[in-house]
Amino acid sequence: MTATPCRHGPPLSRPIVGEVTGFVLSWAGQQHGPLWITGDTVLYDGVRQVAGRWNIGTTVLHLGAVRFGLTGPLHYTMTADHGAELCGLVGARTVLPVHYEGWGHFSQGRPAVEAAFTGAPAAVRESLRWLTPGEATSIEV
Repeated sequence: MTATPCRHGPPLSRPIVGEVTGFVLSWAGQQHGPLWITGDTVLYDGVRQVAGRWNIGTTVLHLGAVRFGLTGPLHYTMTADHGAELCGLVGARTVLPVHYEGWGHFSQGRPAVEAAFTGAPAAVRESLRWLTPGEATSIEV
């Protein structure tokens, strides 16, 4: 397990929003490369660097474009477009979007994610998989 960079909001927001960490998990027998859990991060250079450090097989992608009325248009997690951009850099075989519904501070849900990935290159579009609560899901990692 290796911690990866994350930033939960705009520059200089850490004293207010706190720390956040992503993780790359590797184990013997992985068929398609490590599993990367992005963490509740915005897209910034630290996150982009993961693409150059690992050959990621599966990405658990935190999205939602979290916003708060008090801070206006600032985001505290990735937008759908930023998530698709990041997935294009990483080149993972499988992308599992999470953290985009169920709370009032999410400004983008599944329709925004679907639209962003529909407009992405073919490899990114084809990597997207949806986790559906209550359904058995088998994903090769």
